[in-house]
Amino acid sequence: MRTDLAVIGAGPAGLAAALAADRRGLRVALVDAAPEPGGQFHRQPAAGLRADRAQVLHHRWRTWTRLRDRLATSAVRVLTEHHVWCVERTPGGPVVHALLGPEQEEPAEVRADAVLLATGGYETVLPFPGWTLPGVVTAGGAQAMLKGGLVVPGRAAVVAGTGPLLLPVAAGLAAAGVRVAALVESAAPGGVLRHAGALAGKLPEGAGYAARLLRHRVPFLARHTVLRAHGGGDRLTGVTVAALDAHGRVRPGTERRLPCDTLAVSHGMLPHTDLAEGLGCRLDGLAVAVDAEQRTDVPGVWAAGEATGVGGAALALAEGHIAGRSVAARLRGAVPDPERWAPAARARARARGSAAALDAVYAPPARWADRITDDTVVCRCEEVTAGEVRAGLALGAGDARTVKLLTRAGMGWCQGRMCGPAVAGLAGCGPTASRRPFARPVPLGVLARQHREPTEEGPS
Repeated sequence: MRTDLAVIGAGPAGLAAALAADRRGLRVALVDAAPEPGGQFHRQPAAGLRADRAQVLHHRWRTWTRLRDRLATSAVRVLTEHHVWCVERTPGGPVVHALLGPEQEEPAEVRADAVLLATGGYETVLPFPGWTLPGVVTAGGAQAMLKGGLVVPGRAAVVAGTGPLLLPVAAGLAAAGVRVAALVESAAPGGVLRHAGALAGKLPEGAGYAARLLRHRVPFLARHTVLRAHGGGDRLTGVTVAALDAHGRVRPGTERRLPCDTLAVSHGMLPHTDLAEGLGCRLDGLAVAVDAEQRTDVPGVWAAGEATGVGGAALALAEGHIAGRSVAARLRGAVPDPERWAPAARARARARGSAAALDAVYAPPARWADRITDDTVVCRCEEVTAGEVRAGLALGAGDARTVKLLTRAGMGWCQGRMCGPAVAGLAGCGPTASRRPFARPVPLGVLARQHREPTEEGPS
């Protein structure tokens, strides 16, 4: 199909951008891998589940209903179950390549004059002994099960790691009837107080979650970490946690074991930049670099939301709105007037300030890599252990890429999305973006059809 603007990602940023561009007369295609729009933040249960009170699982429900209703009355063409694996630059404009449906075998193309990347982010989990046991899930995964499937991952859970995501996950599980044995947060509470000014808009939300946890009698263990998950080959039976000192070291004598059948763990989020990198967009650190209009340095390509820096739904909405208005003006040959989106720009500035403060408060604990035993699997796809990574470092590897060449860590199905931060941490360097030719696995038959040469038919 042909359209003016292709928006990739139907979360808050993509929805705001698509609606802003549609309102200004552009033909818009909204492309997303999920069965319904909303993204992770506004993930909805399947219609067949007949959820009567889905709003109890959601924050900012009124925002979602406004977006949903506006989308329903707009001219935006919503293309769900389109798994985008590449965006190609051509003389005629960007071409979005996707795979259709759950099987992801049939190709589809969307040709556009401009593309807006609202690809979101993905969760970081730092490994520890036992993290590959059944029953250990990401915090976002537990939330997705609850929101999208109305199911819980177990009957007794520990929610652990660091970051603001832990609060809504623990509160949601408790409200769904799960006994939450503890919320284990490695950051110290004082960090929030030191950044209270920048976090003023977030504090009421956090206080609301804290009140819900108190109501469900969920213990909160600040400046603690999970040392090990315990269990047999088929299930989790408990975790050992301990207190940390100011330098990230385990305080002797503070270890305790918490029985549970589920561990929901998260250590923050990283921007999803595969499509942007494939297009050649410049990165600012780990995020897509954009200007005040949310334009990348590649002509015809805009970006908004977590891909430009993890900052939450409010920031994504503001960036998406600005990007949609900018695209609408630029495709008509006009120079946008920033005054037209001044309220959104102010909201963006506030949200970026809050995001920077949250990054400072919820940094992963120092010295976490020292607690990983040599037999701990770091790269799950290739079954590479921490001991093998350390052996690679002993051979002279000084960065994650060289470790990858020596050990195959990061060469598996996820292409380093899960193990990349851990390998970098063991190597003593920060995580770096890894440019991948495709954003997801693609059947060879699809690639062959993309470049099949026409043949002349003649007599046999």
